[in-house]
Amino acid sequence: MTSRSISIVSYLGTWSRDLRIDLRGDGLCGLISNRTAPRQLDTKHLKTRFTREDETTDIDCTLRNFRDSLLFPDAAMMRVSYLWVVPEVNPVNRKARSIPIFNVWNLYGRVFFFSWFGFMVAFWAWYTFPPLLTHVIKANLHLTPAQVANSNIVSLLATLLIRYLAGPLCDQFGPRYVFAGVLLVGAIPLGLAPLVHDATSLYISRFFIGILGGSFVPCLVWCTGFFDKNVVGSANALAGGWGNAGGGITYFIMPAVFDSFKGRGYNDGAAWRLTFIVPLIVVIVTGVGMLLLCPDTPTGKWSERLLHTEQNLQSHGVVAPADVIVDVPGNITEKQSSSVTKSSDSDIEKKGTIDVSYDHEVVLSQGEMLEISQGETIQKPTFAMALMVLSSPQTIFQLFTYLCSFGAELAINSILSAYYIKSFPHISYAYAANVSAIFGFLNFITRPLGGFVSDYLYRVTGKSLWAKKIWIVVCGVLTGALLILLGQLGPRSLSVTLGLVSLMAIFLEAGNGANFGLIPHVHPQANGIVSGTTGAAGNLGGVIFSVIFRFMGNGTDYARAFWVIGIIHIVLNLALCWVPPVPRGQIGGR
Repeated sequence: MTSRSISIVSYLGTWSRDLRIDLRGDGLCGLISNRTAPRQLDTKHLKTRFTREDETTDIDCTLRNFRDSLLFPDAAMMRVSYLWVVPEVNPVNRKARSIPIFNVWNLYGRVFFFSWFGFMVAFWAWYTFPPLLTHVIKANLHLTPAQVANSNIVSLLATLLIRYLAGPLCDQFGPRYVFAGVLLVGAIPLGLAPLVHDATSLYISRFFIGILGGSFVPCLVWCTGFFDKNVVGSANALAGGWGNAGGGITYFIMPAVFDSFKGRGYNDGAAWRLTFIVPLIVVIVTGVGMLLLCPDTPTGKWSERLLHTEQNLQSHGVVAPADVIVDVPGNITEKQSSSVTKSSDSDIEKKGTIDVSYDHEVVLSQGEMLEISQGETIQKPTFAMALMVLSSPQTIFQLFTYLCSFGAELAINSILSAYYIKSFPHISYAYAANVSAIFGFLNFITRPLGGFVSDYLYRVTGKSLWAKKIWIVVCGVLTGALLILLGQLGPRSLSVTLGLVSLMAIFLEAGNGANFGLIPHVHPQANGIVSGTTGAAGNLGGVIFSVIFRFMGNGTDYARAFWVIGIIHIVLNLALCWVPPVPRGQIGGR
C-alpha cells in the first residue's frame, strides 16, 4: 500500500490528525489517526484544511481529487486520458493543467488546435516558393543561383521585423487578434504572388509574404495564456513543432499541386502561379475561424481579463488590493503590490468551506495562488524595463541559443532541396523535394520532444531550471557537432547524407522546443518582450546563416557552410552555458 501522511486541521476543532490515503485503485479510503486508536474515514467527501510544504489551503473536494492534487500535482503529464478529457484549471488564471489535444469541442483543445494549425498554415504559406524555386520558377524567370539565394534572405527580413513588433502588440490587443491579423494581412501578398515576373518582383513578393512568419510569436503567447506552467513547455513545443512542420508539408503539397495543374494542360509559367490559390484559401479560412470560434483568454474578452482575474482571487478567499492586476496570458500591465490581503480563519468559517472543485479546478494553497498572481503579473512595458530585460544574461542566453537553433532550421530548410540536387545529380527534382520535406516533417516529433524532455527534467530534478537550461545546451552542442561532421564528410552517399541530416534535425529542432520550455520562466513580468525578441532572434539567425550559404562558393558550397554554422552553434552555446537560468531573486517563474 502506497500512502503519505500529512497534517490536517478540522474545521470542528483545533486538534491535529494524520491522514493516510490508500491508493488501491477505486478502493480509496482515508485513515485518520490521533493519539488514540486509528479509525476509518468512511466519507467520500472531505472538507478540511491540509498543509503541504509549509503552505496551508482550504479544500472541499472528493477524496480522489484530494489524493490526486496532493500526490500527483503533475498527473496531467502522465495520463493518456488527459489528451481528450476536460482539463483541470488553475483557479487564479484559469489556465489548463493538461492539453486536450483531441478535444476541439473544449475551449482549451480548440485554442490549442488553432494555435498549431494556424502557425502550420502560416509556415506553409511562408515557404510556398522554395519547393518550386530551385527548378521551375528559376527557369521560368531566368534567375541565377545568386538571385535565388538573395530571395531566401529577403524572405526572412519582414518576419524579423514582425516578430519584434508582435510581442508588444500581443500585450496591447491580445494574441488572438494579432495572430489572425498576421494571417489575413499576410494573405494579401500571398494572393499577389502570381504577378511575379522577374528577380526584383520576386524579392518584393517574398519580403511581404514573410509577414506570415511573424505568426510564431502570437502562437506561443496565446498558448502560454491558456496552459499552466506544469505543461506550458509541452504545449509550446507541440504548437511550435507541429506549426514548423508546415515547412515540410509545403515540399509535398506545392509540387503535387503544380503537377496537377500541369496534368490539366497548363504550361510551367501558369501552373506554378496557380499553385498559390491553395495556401491562400487555407490561410484566409484559418484566420477567420480563429476570430469566430476562439476567445482571447481563458476568462473571456481581452479587455476584461484583469477584472475576471481579480474576481477569481477574491472567490478563493484572496483579496488583492486595487493596484494588483494580474494579466492572464502572462504579461504585466501594472506594477504588482508587495502585499495581498488574505481572509482570516474566522471569515472562512463564517462563509463555509471554499469550493474549489467546480469547473475542474485544481487544488492550490493560498500561498501558491499568490505566487502565481505575482509571477504572472506583468508591468506595463517601458523603455527602461525593456532595456533591463533585454540586457540581462538570461535573455541573452535565450536569444543566442534560439538564434542558432531556429535560425539554422530556417536557412537549411531553404537550401535543402538544392543541396540534394547538387550533391546527387541523378535524383529527380520531385524526389529531392520529397526527401527535403523530411527535415520539416520531423518537427511533428522533434520539437515536441524537446519540450517534453524539458518538462520531464524539470519534474524529476525537483523543479530545477538548471536541468531545462542544460538540455538546451546539450541540443545546441550536439547539433553543432553533427553539422561539422556533415560538412567534413561531404555527400558520400544519399542514404548516409539523409541519415546525418535527419539525426542533426532531431537535436536542432528539439533545441527549439527546449528553448521555449524555459522562456516562460525567464522574466515572467515581461513575457511578451522575451518571447517576441527571442522569436525575432531566430529569424535574425536565419538571415545570418542564409548569408553564409549565399557567400560560400557563390551559393553552392553547402558543405563548407554546414561546417561554419556548426562551429557557431558550439561556440555560442558553450560561451553562455554558465548563465543562471533565471535572475537571482526573481519572483515567480520558478
